[in-house]
Amino acid sequence: MKKILLTSGLALCCWFATPLQAQNRHSFSLSPTAFLLDNKPFQMISGEMHPARIPKEYWRHRIQMAKAMGCNTIAAYVFWNYHEPVKGQFDFSSENRDIAEFIRLAQQEGMWVLLRPGPYVCAEWEFGGLPPYLLQIPDIKVRCMDHRYMEAVKRYVTALAKEVKPLLVTNGGPIVMVQIENEYGSYGNDKTYLNTLKDLWVENGINVPFYTADGATAYMLEAGGVPGAVIGLDSGSSEADFEAARKQNPNVPSFSSETYPGWLTHWGENWQRPGIDGIVKEVKFLMDTKRSFNLYVIHGGTNFGFTAGANSGGKGYEPDVTSYDYDAPINEQGAATPKYMALRQLLASYLPKGKKLPPVPAAIPTISIPAFTPTVFTSVWDHLPAAISVPQPKPFEAVGQDYGFMLYKTKLIGHKSGKLTIKDLHDYATVFLNGQYIGKLDRRLGEKTIEIPTSNVKDPELEILVEGMGRINFAEAMIDRKGITDRVVLNGMTLMNWEMYSLPMNEASVQSLTASATHSDKPGQYFKASFNLDKTGDTYIDMSAYQKGIVWVNGHNLGRYWQIGPQQRLYCPATWLRKGSNEILIFDLHQTTPASVTGEPHL
Repeated sequence: MKKILLTSGLALCCWFATPLQAQNRHSFSLSPTAFLLDNKPFQMISGEMHPARIPKEYWRHRIQMAKAMGCNTIAAYVFWNYHEPVKGQFDFSSENRDIAEFIRLAQQEGMWVLLRPGPYVCAEWEFGGLPPYLLQIPDIKVRCMDHRYMEAVKRYVTALAKEVKPLLVTNGGPIVMVQIENEYGSYGNDKTYLNTLKDLWVENGINVPFYTADGATAYMLEAGGVPGAVIGLDSGSSEADFEAARKQNPNVPSFSSETYPGWLTHWGENWQRPGIDGIVKEVKFLMDTKRSFNLYVIHGGTNFGFTAGANSGGKGYEPDVTSYDYDAPINEQGAATPKYMALRQLLASYLPKGKKLPPVPAAIPTISIPAFTPTVFTSVWDHLPAAISVPQPKPFEAVGQDYGFMLYKTKLIGHKSGKLTIKDLHDYATVFLNGQYIGKLDRRLGEKTIEIPTSNVKDPELEILVEGMGRINFAEAMIDRKGITDRVVLNGMTLMNWEMYSLPMNEASVQSLTASATHSDKPGQYFKASFNLDKTGDTYIDMSAYQKGIVWVNGHNLGRYWQIGPQQRLYCPATWLRKGSNEILIFDLHQTTPASVTGEPHL
C-alpha cells in the first residue's frame, strides 16, 4: 500500500505542480533518494534544448513541443563564448542570447528548468563553450585553478548569476538545480577547482541544489563529484549505473542527467540514426523505477555560423556538421518525429487516470524555393586586409582572430619545389603556387604534406589559405588553436618570413565586401544572388552543387556546407527570410563557376 501511495504522489507532483501554480513560491530540496518539490517526491522528466541553437522566435514553440511530449522540465546549456565573445563584453540580449527570457518562457509554459552554465559544457559546441580569447595566452590551462582561467571564470559567473538569480525557485522562478562544470571526471581531477566553482555560484546568490554529470564509472564519479551535489549519470540506463552513484555518495539522490534518444554526426560520416526501440525501452525503465531523467537532446537545433565543435577520436580530428538535428524526437526544424510520438505515447501511459497531455503544437510552415543560379560576386583575393609580417606562421589567436580563415604567404628561397609539410595544420588548407591552385590538406584525414611542383619563377610565391573549423570540445585535446600552429618546411628546410592576412568572415567584414570588376578562376570565390518570395517559411538551402564553404542569407550565417556530406542542406528559419527580395552570399573554397541553388522543405 505504501508503494501505491508513493507512486500516486509522484504522478500527481510530476504533472500538476508547475512553476505557475497559484503564483505560489515553491520549494525544491533533496532527500537521500529523491527530489522533493514542496516536500513531496518529484520525478523530473526533462527535455534538453539550447537557446543559442534555436531562433528566439521559436523558443516558446520548442518548449511547448517538449511539454506536449510529456516533459515537466527543460534543461538548457549556457554557452559562455556565446555571451562573452570579447573579453569583458557580455551580451545577454541580442539574437538568441537572452537566456533570462528563455527561462521566463519555460515558466510561462509551466515547466521547471535545469540550468547547465558550465563554464565548460561540451555540447558539440565550439571549444566546449569556453571563449577562444583564452587561447591568446600561449600557456593557458583550462578547467583547473590556472589563475588566468579562473579570473575569466569569476567574471562569467558573476555576470550570468545576475541574469538568472531572480529566476531561481527560491525567488519564485522555475530554476530548480544548477550544474557544476560538465563531465569533469572524463577530463581532470582538480577537486579544488570544482569546489571553487560551487563556492563562486553560492557567493553570487545561487542558492538552489547543485548537481554534477559524469559517466557511470567509479573513477569519473570520484574525480567529477562535488560534496552535497546531486549525482547526474551520463547516462543512467541500468540498476548498475545507479548503484555506482550510491557507492560514490549514498546521501544524495542520482538521476540520468543525459539519456540519449539520438547522437551527433561528424563530417564524412553517415547520419547517426539510433532508432526508436532502444530509447523507448530505456525511458520505460526509468519511468517504471521512478528515476528522474533528462533527454539529451529532445531538440537539437542548429550550429549556426562558426559554432559547431569537433571531437578528437578516430583519426584525431572529427569536426561536427552544421545541423544539430541529433536524430532527436523534435527534429532540427521543430517537427515531431516518429520517435517523438512513440515517447509521447509511452509517457502519456503514466498519467493519472483521466489526465491527458497537451495537444502537439502545429508545425512551423515550410516552403520550397525554386532553383536560381548566383553569379560570381568577388573573391577572397580581392579583399585582403593589411598584412601582418611574422618570422614564422602564427595561429589565429596570436593575432586576435577567433574564427574564419587566414591566408599565409611567403617566397620560396633556397628550395623551390619538393615535399612541403605543414607540421600542425588546424584544420583545412588550400595551397597555391604563383597563384595557381595545387591541392588541399585536410586535418581530418591526417594530411600534412603536398608536393610543390617546379616552376620557372625565380622566387616562387607560396600561399596557404587555412580554414579554422570547430575547436575540439571534449577530452584532453581541447587546447585547439586554429591556423598553422607550428612550422612549415620544404624538403626539411623551415620556411621563414611570412605575411598573414586575417579573414574572420564576421558580420562586419562580409557586409563590407564589394563587387569585383574582373574575376579570376582562382579558387576562393564569393557568389551572390537575389531571390523573391511570395511568402516566408522555414526552408533548407540545398548546396549539393557546391563544394565547401559558408552561406549567408540576408546577412545571417547559416553555417558550413561540405561536399563530403552527409549534410548537403542548411537550415534557414522563416524568421531570417522576408517577403519580396532576399539575398544569398556563398563563399566556396574550391568552386570557381556558379551552380544552381534551391530551397527544400526538409533536411
